[in-house]
Order: sequence, then structure tokens, then C-alpha cells
Amino acid sequence: MLNEIKMRKITVEDVPHVSEILEAITKKKVSKAWLQSIEVYLKKQDVVGFVALKEGEVVGFIIGEIKGPGFGIEKSGWIVVIGVCPRCMGIGIGQRLAKKIFEYFKKKGIQDVFTSVRWDSVDMLSFFKSIGFDRSDFINLGKHLE
Repeated sequence: MLNEIKMRKITVEDVPHVSEILEAITKKKVSKAWLQSIEVYLKKQDVVGFVALKEGEVVGFIIGEIKGPGFGIEKSGWIVVIGVCPRCMGIGIGQRLAKKIFEYFKKKGIQDVFTSVRWDSVDMLSFFKSIGFDRSDFINLGKHLE
């Protein structure tokens, strides 16, 4: 089944499919503001993304970015968001998407890749651990502004 999955670069035209996948995963409506911001984001120079296609249908996606230097590190790759259609989870699509973005980062001379995951998102933590992620030297900090 995994050999039926094709990969290609993401385009702005894929945003509605990305939205559908995120809504299926989170069971919440994706805001119009998020959709508009992701469309703008995809047009940035150092942003890259890929979609996984099964029989022409987008069933997964990954979006990343090259950042830096900053915060004490040289250029680094960041996985901003990843998602796989729930009915296609568990067959390796997420791992293939991650491998594809890792290859891209490596071609660009990137050695360190980071992401951020909610502490209580066990499924995402498990996924990232399965593709070789571990704790980094960074601590995510947050502040809510009223």
C-alpha cells in the first residue's frame, strides 16, 4: 500500500486539502486566518513542504522552514506542521514525508532539525521519537498576552 503513495512539493492549491486533513485530525474547524497565513507562509523563500498522494488525493503533508542563524545555532531546519489523513495513518506516510523533508534540508547543508510539540500530545511525541527526534538544548517558553 505504501508504494501506491506518491510525493510532490506542496503548492498553495493544496491548502484546502491540508485544512481538511487538520480538521479530520483535530475535529475542529481550521480558522480562515490560519488558512490565509499558511498560504502566505508557503510563498516564503526558505519554506518547503511536500504532500503525499494516494490515487491523486492528498492524504498527508509536511511543511518546514530553514531558519537562522539565531538563538546560538547556525542555520537549522524546522518542521512547522505535519498531518496524515486519519484513515491513512499507521502505514508510514508520516515517516516518508519526514524522510523527504530531511533529504531537502540535507541538500541545503542543514544538519540540525527541530520541531515543537505540545507536552501532552503523546501521539505526536511518539511519532517524532520514531523518526529520531529527542529532547534538544532548547526549552520552549510561552507567555499569554491579555
